[in-house]
Amino acid sequence: MKAFIFDLDGVLVFTDRFHYQAWKKMADRIGVYFDEQINNRLRGVSRAESLEIILERWEGEPLSREEKEALMEEKNNSYRELLATMTPADVADDVRRTLDVLKKRGHKLAIGSSSKNTKFILQQVALTDVFDAISDGTNISRSKPDPEVFIKAAQFLGEEPDNCIVVEDAFAGIDAAKAAGMTGVGIGDAAGYEKADVRIQNFAELLELGR
Repeated sequence: MKAFIFDLDGVLVFTDRFHYQAWKKMADRIGVYFDEQINNRLRGVSRAESLEIILERWEGEPLSREEKEALMEEKNNSYRELLATMTPADVADDVRRTLDVLKKRGHKLAIGSSSKNTKFILQQVALTDVFDAISDGTNISRSKPDPEVFIKAAQFLGEEPDNCIVVEDAFAGIDAAKAAGMTGVGIGDAAGYEKADVRIQNFAELLELGR
């Protein structure tokens, strides 16, 4: 049976608006221009890399590592306040139903996300018990398109990469899946990415892959 590894944000839940609001609040406070177009460049990359992208428009003195850490913590505190408003209703019915069917068919399910807030989000939306393994920003040192998060997810599942199907909405995520030697399924934005092995429009289409 194939193992499925899911990105979290943009695939199972949608917290892009929270990321944007939190980064915008921080950027406005320090006087750096930030808009939704810049925010789109942050998808699928680490918090530290996201901050560096935002600071491309910084015109002050170079910031120290400690100052950057403080900015990331400020953003994350705002983000977690917004995440705390999430409920199980934030998971679409077809997502929850599809995961349930895949699990009942005997497929192993894992999360492969760069977010350090993964476990908190899963708890808020009542998805924690669905997954056999969680690989996230707390156990990796390199973010997508590096394949580390997916390779570790496969290791946690006890599966070989060629037996894993990765479901991703970001181009960087598909690149990471391919680099890991896994099948990359594109959904959302990644459904238009030519490097995706399979492209789907609806989450429930995964049931055709998991027969």
